Amino acid sequence: MKMRTMSLYESGESSGEISLSGLFDGETGMFGQSKVTLEQIAFILTRGGWPAAVSDKSETLALKKSSDYYEAVVNEDISKVDNIGKNPDRVRSLMRSLSRNISSEASTTTILNDLRANDESLSQVTIDQYIKALKTLFVIDDLPAWSPRLRSKTAIRTTAKRHFSDPSIAAAALGATSQRLFDDFCTFGLLFEALCIRDLRVYADSLGGNVYHYRDAKGAEVDAIIQAPDGSWGAVEVKMGAGDIVAASENLIDFKNNVDAEKMKEPSFLMVLTATESAFQMENGVWVVPLGCLKN
Repeated sequence: MKMRTMSLYESGESSGEISLSGLFDGETGMFGQSKVTLEQIAFILTRGGWPAAVSDKSETLALKKSSDYYEAVVNEDISKVDNIGKNPDRVRSLMRSLSRNISSEASTTTILNDLRANDESLSQVTIDQYIKALKTLFVIDDLPAWSPRLRSKTAIRTTAKRHFSDPSIAAAALGATSQRLFDDFCTFGLLFEALCIRDLRVYADSLGGNVYHYRDAKGAEVDAIIQAPDGSWGAVEVKMGAGDIVAASENLIDFKNNVDAEKMKEPSFLMVLTATESAFQMENGVWVVPLGCLKN
């Protein structure tokens, strides 16, 4: 059984006023108000959803738990998983590179070229071995691509997106504190997307569903596609700030219109998942939902 780290609803930080199951059921008139601030999100990203860290009342000790987990992976666990010794410095470099490329479709070749800047002797075989061990440990949890039937003949990309089982692993690998995330808003945004994917996976798991991402050869993309066991699906764009919500909703509608409704079901919902405060349904039908309002 795959055990995920705790979602914001499980840790008591999401109000749970908007439910994923309700969205699949076509509920309307739902509203919510998130109390999770950007400062809290930055802390949650570095703390992670580890039960021991969530339950710890000391912020310093909570952050240390995620750091200790990262150090254990680097120095011990990755070598124990297949009984093949691995260089801790190379493991650190690999995890930093994966962290810099989180929420992207960076290939193994891209990762290798990044690492060879400081370690020319590194081979593809070694990188593949290390990545396989991290996947076995459930440290890496890449997001697979979704292949819908489209009205157009656009080619769909099948590359998975780089993700960890918890975004705090990436934060630890990068040495990212809450304050440093505010100083590097690009990294903050990528880690926030990773946090959203983690929670969506937790909620989808409870419904028996799966989470994917979508991208085609023309560059059109959707951050998350949630598919239920009966084939029902919903599309999600992740945007931290309110300024990007309208454009994100229009992107979702364009995507919906390109999916062949005669061969596939209409989406149960379209949602922009945010770090804002208010949850509501826009006039165009797209839901705006703060992560701090969502539950399964």
